Amino acid sequence: MNRRRVAWILIFIVEGGMATLFLNHLLGPGGKPILPAGFEGFTGGSWSRLASTAPMTARYIDMVFRLYGAYCAIFGVMGCAIAVSAFRKGERWAWWTLLAGNTIALASAMTYDKTANAIGPFEVTEYLGLALVWAAFATTAPFGRAGRKRKVATAAALRASRAR
Repeated sequence: MNRRRVAWILIFIVEGGMATLFLNHLLGPGGKPILPAGFEGFTGGSWSRLASTAPMTARYIDMVFRLYGAYCAIFGVMGCAIAVSAFRKGERWAWWTLLAGNTIALASAMTYDKTANAIGPFEVTEYLGLALVWAAFATTAPFGRAGRKRKVATAAALRASRAR
């Protein structure tokens, strides 16, 4: 199996990972769901107390968290589409887009986890995911010998070569 195939498969796995498939079942520290774990880690308060004393605030936080999850899912679907199409074909823009996008997305999630003191078993997959995509990008870098642009014959170039 060639490096590009391994790389796009790794990127596809990271892009379409657990957050997209099991958003409501992400476990944070202590086996708690990530939203209450993040709230409690950041505020030092109790999620259940917030939900009982200020239910609309808890619902609002839940809605914002779900919206963030939807954005992550959308990013994952777009990243998967790029990985299985343009990246797999070796297009330079896809390499740079996925490198920047994955680095920013995963580093942002890691920053949230650290800020909220909510690093649990699921969050470890973010670090692993970033390591996997960086390894994939390192083996398929579009510069040097491996990154030389392929020459694509245009119709005009083919006609010119036939006329000679």
